Amino acid sequence: MNQITQTGTTTEKAISAALVKLGTTIEKVTVNVLTEGKKGFLGFGSRLAEVQVTLKDEKPIEQVDQVVSAEPESEPESEPEPEPSEAQAEGEVAPIQEKIVLENSESTRGLAVEETKTYLKQIAKDMKIDDLTIETVRDGKYVTLRLESKKAAVLIGKRGQTLNALQQLSQLVANKYSNQFLMIQLDVENYRERRQESLEQLADRMADKAIRTGKKVEFEPMPSYERKVIHHALSRRLDIETVSVGTDPNRYLVIEPLK
Repeated sequence: MNQITQTGTTTEKAISAALVKLGTTIEKVTVNVLTEGKKGFLGFGSRLAEVQVTLKDEKPIEQVDQVVSAEPESEPESEPEPEPSEAQAEGEVAPIQEKIVLENSESTRGLAVEETKTYLKQIAKDMKIDDLTIETVRDGKYVTLRLESKKAAVLIGKRGQTLNALQQLSQLVANKYSNQFLMIQLDVENYRERRQESLEQLADRMADKAIRTGKKVEFEPMPSYERKVIHHALSRRLDIETVSVGTDPNRYLVIEPLK
């Protein structure tokens, strides 16, 4: 698939969603805005925007031969370059090169995190949130951004929908600037931990209901990581099984009792 037509509450969100589905970044596509979205506040009073996003054709880089004078001007005689070691001849990166690569990766990761934080603060201002602070916790490619504000409920949204949307957009922004893939997670007032506990309790109640009634029990649609929490929470039970049904963003879980 090299082209997709996508709608969203704003043009930017429609483009972001299309990039996620195509698995690419904004530099590698061309965007045709079919319908301009009407901006509302948190989705209210807005008109859907529609865009057509197409992957650009990759063109091979033309090689230009370097012209060297047959009789260069007199220069100090230089020592011959040393022969490459056996390890380098086999394609391994020399230690100094490895250090440079690691430093460059670390540099782009730092830039990606800072650009993501700047992006989130701008979004917060658009949501009339002027007191947002962000704490960064990094563990390799995993980056957690802990948001704090007096308007935490606005950042979280109904059942975490706003927080999940902001996390998805942050993921796109971060990987636009990083030369190595980063996993971004947003959290507000330990919402993720509290949500996980709530889902685990809900999973047990729904499983008990399925056994008690002998019928399938369906959950409402939820994002993939929340479905994984329920799958994991019920994996120890031998009297039921869980299956995912549908396609995102309307994919949901079903608990089936085993006879």
